[in-house]
Amino acid sequence: MASARALRERVRKELTDEIVEIAKAQLADRGAENLSLRAIARDLGMVSSAVYRYFPSRDDLLTALVIDGYNSIGAAVEQADEATASDDFPGRWRAVGQALRAWATEHPHEYALVYGSPVRGYHAPETTLQASMRDKVVLGRIISDAHRAGVLRVPPPAQPAPQALAGDLRRVREAVLPAVPDSAVVAALTAWSGLFGMLNLELFGHFNNIIDDRAGLFDQALARLADLAGLPA
Repeated sequence: MASARALRERVRKELTDEIVEIAKAQLADRGAENLSLRAIARDLGMVSSAVYRYFPSRDDLLTALVIDGYNSIGAAVEQADEATASDDFPGRWRAVGQALRAWATEHPHEYALVYGSPVRGYHAPETTLQASMRDKVVLGRIISDAHRAGVLRVPPPAQPAPQALAGDLRRVREAVLPAVPDSAVVAALTAWSGLFGMLNLELFGHFNNIIDDRAGLFDQALARLADLAGLPA
């Protein structure tokens, strides 16, 4: 009985993975809002009711795609960070940034799903939160490690932070930037926003007919953003 159960679980996982892969192809062909479980069933040669046993709705399938995308991004940046000397903070920043860009340019439609415009009518559940934090944890760890090593340049506050923002910064610090002062949290958030802003401008076509050497521009921006974040040169 145990062997039969293991076989059923393996078959279920294989079919679930196949559904997700077909759904990724649909993202490229028709966009997230037009995902169709019935079309996936046709591609699999199954009746649609069989696919609904794995994903009861389009939103359940979107959630699986979102989690898969975040986990894939997270794995890419974790590997890049681990492959760089732990005390080379700007090197770690560059490696993680380049890993993000490489993943995004190789998976533009999956990147758009997790970092592009929200899918109309879809609200990501809390089950996506853990996966969504993986890349942020890596970026935060670089900043926090530099601060603990005494080499992070903590900028003076540009202006006093309103009380409501102070609470937000505390939550960010508790989540990914332990012991980092408020002004450095603001600098880190600004640098992170710049990093993803550069990716969005490139991937969503805003550099078309303007920038040809997009890899070169991104590398220059990474260096500027590392400086903005307070990392040593």
